[in-house]
Amino acid sequence: MTELNAQQQRARAWFEELRDAICAEFEAIEREAGSDAAFDYTPWDRADPSGAPGGGGVRGVMKGKVFEKVGVNVSTVGGTFEGEFGKTIHGAGEDPRFFATGISLVAHMANPHVPAVHMNTRFLVTTKRWFGGGADLNPPIPYAEDSADFHARLKAACDAHDPEHYPRFKAWADDYFYIPHRKVHRGVGGIFYDHLDSDIEADWEANFAFTQDVGRAFLDIFPTIVRRRMATPFSAADTAQMLEWRGRYAEFNLVYDRGTLFGLKTGGNIDAILMSLPPLATWS
Repeated sequence: MTELNAQQQRARAWFEELRDAICAEFEAIEREAGSDAAFDYTPWDRADPSGAPGGGGVRGVMKGKVFEKVGVNVSTVGGTFEGEFGKTIHGAGEDPRFFATGISLVAHMANPHVPAVHMNTRFLVTTKRWFGGGADLNPPIPYAEDSADFHARLKAACDAHDPEHYPRFKAWADDYFYIPHRKVHRGVGGIFYDHLDSDIEADWEANFAFTQDVGRAFLDIFPTIVRRRMATPFSAADTAQMLEWRGRYAEFNLVYDRGTLFGLKTGGNIDAILMSLPPLATWS
């Protein structure tokens, strides 16, 4: 992988900073619950198909009392797309070279009343430069208050940059996080955005600032929801409902999730890519 330029270095540094802040907050929640669980970090390297070094990342996983399984991964990779896959990537149809850096997070909770969650943000370079990402809430047992607060915090982050962002990106999330063969949404939504083109310097700065605020919004609201619900008593029926719901989550991630496909097609770390899968799930 070639040496990173200033923009690539700034993006990578931010995703690593966000990772550190999120992991520290999640570990603090475990301490509040009387657990000493902590993240276990595993670095990995990627080889480009050309044989040259292709970057790598760090897989972080914690299994605790509140977080049954949470993965927070950061990666910075680059090189050349193989075969026809590059033609499916924005800006890579004529030139298969790419760079990508980002953070990806999935949390599966021990208490069925605490929602699972997904968040990722990323910066990619092909013949284009763009940002993408978002966050969505996935409660086995939905609470209107939690859903409203999650959406309100994301809306505030969006509105600070462009009043059109939230309605557009909420609709995008609703369309994307849908399981066609089940005819159900994966959860209660959030925001999803992609291809925020940043070839112009002013656009890059604006879109980077927005992407940072999405991460800050997640760090602000999700721990609040976790603390609100993590001591709620639950029954065996609640757990059964959560495990069946997790099966739907796994189906989406294995069949439809573009991030999963991107990681597998670009030689990413298999364990890091599949950390989104729940530790236990059922199918009726």
